[in-house]
Amino acid sequence: MRMHTIEELYKVFLLSEGITTDSRTRGNNKIFFALKGERFNGNVFAPQALKNGCRLAVVDDPGYVAGDDYFPVNDTLQCLQELAAFHRQKKKIPLLAITGSNGKTTTRELITSVLSKKYKVLSTQGNLNNHIGVPLTLLNIRDHEMAVVELGANHPGEIRKLCEIALPDFGIITNIGKAHLEGFGTMDKLIHTKSELYQYLQKHNGSIFVNFNDPVLKKITEKNFPDKIIYGNHPDSVCQGKITGDELMVKASVTWNHEHRKGIAGIQTKLTGAYNLDNILASFTVGLFFNVEENDIADAIRTYVPANNRSQLVTTSLNNTIILDAYNANPTSMHNALMNFVTRRNSNKTAILGDMLELGEYSSREHEILIDILKEHKNISAFLVGREFMRADKNNEFKTFKDTDQLNSYLKANPVSGHLILIKGSRAIRLEEVVVQL
Repeated sequence: MRMHTIEELYKVFLLSEGITTDSRTRGNNKIFFALKGERFNGNVFAPQALKNGCRLAVVDDPGYVAGDDYFPVNDTLQCLQELAAFHRQKKKIPLLAITGSNGKTTTRELITSVLSKKYKVLSTQGNLNNHIGVPLTLLNIRDHEMAVVELGANHPGEIRKLCEIALPDFGIITNIGKAHLEGFGTMDKLIHTKSELYQYLQKHNGSIFVNFNDPVLKKITEKNFPDKIIYGNHPDSVCQGKITGDELMVKASVTWNHEHRKGIAGIQTKLTGAYNLDNILASFTVGLFFNVEENDIADAIRTYVPANNRSQLVTTSLNNTIILDAYNANPTSMHNALMNFVTRRNSNKTAILGDMLELGEYSSREHEILIDILKEHKNISAFLVGREFMRADKNNEFKTFKDTDQLNSYLKANPVSGHLILIKGSRAIRLEEVVVQL
């Protein structure tokens, strides 16, 4: 059976209403890609996708080809990636790629808010930042003037591969911290993988925005990358800033000096945590670089409202104030959140922390470090959720729970009221479900 070409598929794509990988949704003239997973074979669902309105089903098993509305290829995932790269080459809009251990989603959303003041911007939606999500994002480029694309990785080489698909012109690494150590093996490999974005842009005459508040990024770019755009605490920075005041919501003073534009602004945000200062500076710097008006940049940052359990502030009927940052966690982000929390002057403080996953051999020690911090700050109550924390709390000094359901049962019987509460843990721990009991 003849395998079709990307050029042939692209002609159909241009006449379609886009891409879907879910046969259960209404196709509405979309192209269905029969992707495979550990527990499913998308080829099986191709007939259902066509029945639901898809105009074409891309499959990689000849046994499922049953007519002209099937498009056989050698590998559906590879085909999806090639189609996305082909489309990206046709759409020559500026593309900014963002990666990093922490803050990449908040930075991406802030930058999108800023750039949208002047341009029609395509941005990654949700967590579509991997080998499937990035192609799906790119295939949504239509009449956009710019794209902001998030790149995620938990194994060596993944950023390089995503760059070869997305073909970025600009790049930001928010920071490099301890994340996905089980997949990377060592910090050196993690640093190498994240910096693949820099290497790609250097090779293809792109530009990088560099956070000089991050010592790792500063070190690996200080002598190389002469055309970098710097933000953070450095004399050559486009933007510098500091936290002002002691409110739960971050208030920042930002100063800038870019070409003929200089100024200073106080910005009251809706973000919690001083660690968001770097994300604010990144978005301000990018906005200046792309000639967004200073007042519009400040307004976009000021009005941005975090969602999806990231840096959110929640008040409850039990008079609790919750810093909800339960979307994900790694040793660096957990340490930053906890240290920010211990500096709060509130009298009643409770930390609800969930296991940090994908740390491999580093897991025990990293959980013990957090317990040591809690021991140093006796004025904080703590509930620890997950088997890693249960093992790390060797002397049973804290209330530990095997899972979120067990903690919910405890809180229902022992209500907490009038507290400032930090909630943070890895996605799989589902700590956001605790909010209903608080």
